Amino acid sequence: MTIRVAQRGDLQHIVDIYNETIAGRMVTADTEPTSVEQRLSWFDGHHPRRPLFVYESEGEILAWLSFKSFYGRPAYDQTCEISIYIATRARGKGLGHTLMVFAQEHAPNIGVTTLLGFIFSHNTPSINLFKKHGYSCWGELPAVALMDEEYYNLTIMGKHLY
Repeated sequence: MTIRVAQRGDLQHIVDIYNETIAGRMVTADTEPTSVEQRLSWFDGHHPRRPLFVYESEGEILAWLSFKSFYGRPAYDQTCEISIYIATRARGKGLGHTLMVFAQEHAPNIGVTTLLGFIFSHNTPSINLFKKHGYSCWGELPAVALMDEEYYNLTIMGKHLY
């Protein structure tokens, strides 16, 4: 098992894992699959202070973790949103826990003291993962996502690392 910085050659695997989550309407607000070409600028937007990591086991990428700046203003530089995506075949095996621990341990290395998760309120497994790691609900945005003619709430989970 290896957690390493993602390389451009990993992008197809990252996109494949992302696309697996779309139909379930639990993880992302995208409603149609995306392509490598569509995700290039997103990929290129990651850098040492806002990295993108992959979890690899026996040469296979099974999950990824990204850090994203919150709100884009200098006063928020120490705050990041984290996203964790796990391949369907690898769920329920503790990868979420492993990546959450890694994110919290790595955050101080990039000057981050506050982590956020933006999670659909009906995504109980993800909310429970964040709670298990000491995050609490910092807010809920009601009916902000519309998918398949149904409205969904968004829960904001947060944790200070200091």
